[in-house]
Amino acid sequence: MEKQWTSTEKQRQGRLMECCMRMNDTVARCTRMAAASICFLAGAGGQSLPPASAQAAPPLTLASHGEPAKTPASKPHDDGFIIGNDDVLAINVWKEPEISRSIPVRSDGKISLPLVGEVQASGRTPLTLEQDIAAKLRSYIDEPEVTVIVQQINSQKFNILGQVVRPGSYLLTNASTVLDAIALAGGFRDFAKQKSIYVLRQNPGGGETRLPFNYKKVIRGKNPEQNIKLEAHDTIVVP
Repeated sequence: MEKQWTSTEKQRQGRLMECCMRMNDTVARCTRMAAASICFLAGAGGQSLPPASAQAAPPLTLASHGEPAKTPASKPHDDGFIIGNDDVLAINVWKEPEISRSIPVRSDGKISLPLVGEVQASGRTPLTLEQDIAAKLRSYIDEPEVTVIVQQINSQKFNILGQVVRPGSYLLTNASTVLDAIALAGGFRDFAKQKSIYVLRQNPGGGETRLPFNYKKVIRGKNPEQNIKLEAHDTIVVP
């Protein structure tokens, strides 16, 4: 029995040593292959791979000019908007806080600024007003940058008076009609003469034009042309 166990143990040890030798040979071959692959990649095309830090660094466009970035003046206003009397304008002159200010347009359509004097604002767009102010400032400031923003709109309004729930002045939108105005005012009071409504519109040369509006017919699809698009300073009268 003792010789049989010894023989078995020897066989097991022989097999174990054979397996270890095979594993060592496999590891050695894998190591040689990995080293060869690294050498091939490093020497491909005669160029070395750049480090990751060099790839991640984008060029700094602003720094290439040797100057700090200059924030451009924002232009949030609509260049098609026409400034009117009583509108409040925010006028900003770059790096000139003594000139920059918020100022209302007077009843004569003008505004006053230091170094600039009086400037016609009513009837002009913010863009043209910017250009005019900048031109007047060039005698005192090199390359002035001016921004004009309509801060508060008081000129583009219409009025509705008489037998409505909430008479008063309302902001005019691009699509406001007489029916829209009546809805904004909360509708009619009990004794409103809905067939005798009219719109008073100021004429360019002076005076007013009276435009009839028969609510009863308009809502029935008759005389739709009476539901006109409102203009600034129109007054709707509901008797």
